[in-house]
Amino acid sequence: MSYGGEHTRRVPEPAARPWTAPTAASSVRATIRLPGSKSMTARALVLAAVSVGSSTLRAPLRARDTELMAAGLRAMGAHVSTLDEARWVVRPRPLHGPARVDVGLAGTVMRFLPPVAGLADGAVTFDGDPRARARPLGPLVGALRSVGVRIDSAPGGGLPLTVHGVGRVTGGEVTIDASASSQLVSGLLLAAADFDHGIVVRHVGPPVPSAPHLRMTVQMLRAVGAGVDDSTPDVWTVEPGRLVGRGWDIEPDLSSAAPFLAAALVTAGEVTVLGWPRSTTQAGDQLRTLLEAMGGSWRLGTEGLTVRGGGAIHGLDADLGAVGELTPVLAALAALADSPSELRGIGHLRGHETDRLAALASQLSALGAEVTETADGLRITPRPLRGGVFETYDDHRLAHAAAVIGLTVPDVRLTDVACTAKTLPDFPALWSRMTEVTADR
Repeated sequence: MSYGGEHTRRVPEPAARPWTAPTAASSVRATIRLPGSKSMTARALVLAAVSVGSSTLRAPLRARDTELMAAGLRAMGAHVSTLDEARWVVRPRPLHGPARVDVGLAGTVMRFLPPVAGLADGAVTFDGDPRARARPLGPLVGALRSVGVRIDSAPGGGLPLTVHGVGRVTGGEVTIDASASSQLVSGLLLAAADFDHGIVVRHVGPPVPSAPHLRMTVQMLRAVGAGVDDSTPDVWTVEPGRLVGRGWDIEPDLSSAAPFLAAALVTAGEVTVLGWPRSTTQAGDQLRTLLEAMGGSWRLGTEGLTVRGGGAIHGLDADLGAVGELTPVLAALAALADSPSELRGIGHLRGHETDRLAALASQLSALGAEVTETADGLRITPRPLRGGVFETYDDHRLAHAAAVIGLTVPDVRLTDVACTAKTLPDFPALWSRMTEVTADR
């Protein structure tokens, strides 16, 4: 699907679709090819729009979040061709308003594009799904105002907001509390080479979560020629300069591999994810050691990553602050484990698509688990589970967690599986095919 020339066209929200998670009759044996990384696709699109010359994204992710990003950049004047599924082309153009950007429920769109809009000549208005208005955005708005961008926002600095661009941003030094999301820092860095004086971002507050995503931002900025200094903890500097368009080979989305690899542990089976990179900044790469700690084993070969279940799932005591997006699937595994788990360092998940900690506590408890919220995480004590309705709260990662439970607990009914289109539009079909490919234990 491609959106051309229509600045106000809205990328549709997938219609809610109830779904009963399939139960695996025996050990899963499957080989999975996943689409491209959402995080890499989003960053490559933004960098391409503020670079000189065209850029090509090979094997990008086509999903709701990335289509919203592409549509937002088009609305501001960039040429973004997504007609070829395997090869997207971006040609920068002078950015301008008036424009309206639909952020949906995508943190990347609502945090990466307002700094870009500051470089546009004209007003750019941002809004999205109702729940998007509750997502943390105020620190970014305050930081942009401090470097010369005029913004009208809702009380508290959230959506809806309008950036009144004048074709340039002064830039300079900013102090920000990014403890709610690393995207608050990444959004400032991605556009900063085009600011008159670049930017120096200083974080003050509790630790910034999801550190691998910040490393990805820095690495991708350097790949297009940006001068970036991240040698001082909690300080990032981007020098002013021209970025150069390039070709991007988008890695598979490793976080989206979580439910499929978890299936190997739940069913004492074996799952291979093709194309797993030898070296990566993606947070999902930590699945290898986390699943090993829970009783699995893994092998990284020329084909990809293979995870095997050992017949028992063990509880996990871990700080997941750097890999918070893996929490829902790990919590599902913890509910099926042979010992209690404590998942820490994830208080920031309360500000994601929904309050993921409260949602997990509520929905896993409804199926019979004993789950307690802590100040920064969850304590999970396994109990015999039963089927029932699992509310997904429009959150793709909660849907993944429910599907994992459903592998061994019959009649787990998701209120909405269509929300998985946010990052993995083919999830229901991929999951159903995987559960059909089984072998005797």
